[in-house]
Amino acid sequence: MPRRIQDSIIVITGASSGIGRATALKFAQQGGTLVLAARREAALQEVAVACEQIGGKAVVVPTDVTNEAAVQNLARQTVEMFGRLDVWVNNAAVTLFARFEEAPSDVFRRVIETNLFGYIHGARAALPQFREQGSGILINVASIVGLGGQPYTSAYVISKHGIRAMAECLRMELHLDKASDIHVCTVLPATIDTPLFQQAANYTGRAPKAMDPVYSAEQVAETITNLVRHPQREVIVGAIGYVMGLQSTLTPDLYEQTMAQQVDQNHLQKKPAAPTEGNLFEPMPEYTNVSGNWKHTGELSGLLPWM
Repeated sequence: MPRRIQDSIIVITGASSGIGRATALKFAQQGGTLVLAARREAALQEVAVACEQIGGKAVVVPTDVTNEAAVQNLARQTVEMFGRLDVWVNNAAVTLFARFEEAPSDVFRRVIETNLFGYIHGARAALPQFREQGSGILINVASIVGLGGQPYTSAYVISKHGIRAMAECLRMELHLDKASDIHVCTVLPATIDTPLFQQAANYTGRAPKAMDPVYSAEQVAETITNLVRHPQREVIVGAIGYVMGLQSTLTPDLYEQTMAQQVDQNHLQKKPAAPTEGNLFEPMPEYTNVSGNWKHTGELSGLLPWM
C-alpha cells in the first residue's frame, strides 16, 4: 500500500518554478519530506524555505537531469539522508518553438535530452530503490500533447509521447515481476499557467504564449499529490484534455487540421521575437514563480474554442 504523504520521502525534479514548485508546496502543506532538484540552486533554496514555513521538510540537491550521473547522485543522496525513497516526481521540462526543419539540431536534441532522457534517468535511479524496498511511486509529468501532435513544438511533443511509452513499458515489466506495490503514473496536463513559455527556445519569429484554455499549476499539483494516495496509470488535468484526446482518437484528420490552426493563431502571437535558445542550455535567473501570469481560462471552457 502507498505510504502516507507525511511519512513519505519525495523527490521532485524541476522544482524551482511552475508545476514543480506548486507540487513541492502542496506536499509540504501535508507534511511531506522533500528533496528538491533543478539547476537553479538559489531558486530551490527559496522553495525549500517556503516548504518549511508551511509544515514540510525540504532539502536541496541541485541537479541537471540531462546528466545521468547527477540524477543517480540525487537518488543516492536521498537514500543516504533519509534511509528510503518513496515517491519520485519526474517533472523537469523545457520547450522549443520552431518549424521542424528550421530548429537547430543541438537545440532540438536538448529538448529530448531534458524531457525524455531526463525522465529515463530519473526512472533508472528510482526503480532499483523501489524494488529493494518493495514499494514506491514514480510519477511522470507528461502533457496532453502526448496524445496528439502540434505544429511548431515537435521536439516537445515527441518527448511527451516518449514519456507515455516509457511508462507503459515499465508498468508491463513490473506486472511480469509481480511488483504490485510499485506504481508508475503519468500526468497529462493541458495548457498550464507556468513560466515555461517565457523560457522557451524560439525560432519562429513570433512570441509564444500559453494557448487557451489555461489551467492553474495548483490543479496539476493537486493531481500529483492525489496519485500518492491513490495511484492511477494516467490522469488528464484540464477538462479540455479529455475533448482533445477523444477527438485525436476518433477523428484524427480533423484534429490535426484544427490543432494546426489553433496553435498558429493562439499559441504564437503577432508580436515579433528574436531567435533564442531560452533556458535549454543555461537556466534563467528570473521566472522562478509558480505562475507565468497567463490568464486562467480553463475553468470556463467546456469545449475546444475552435470546434
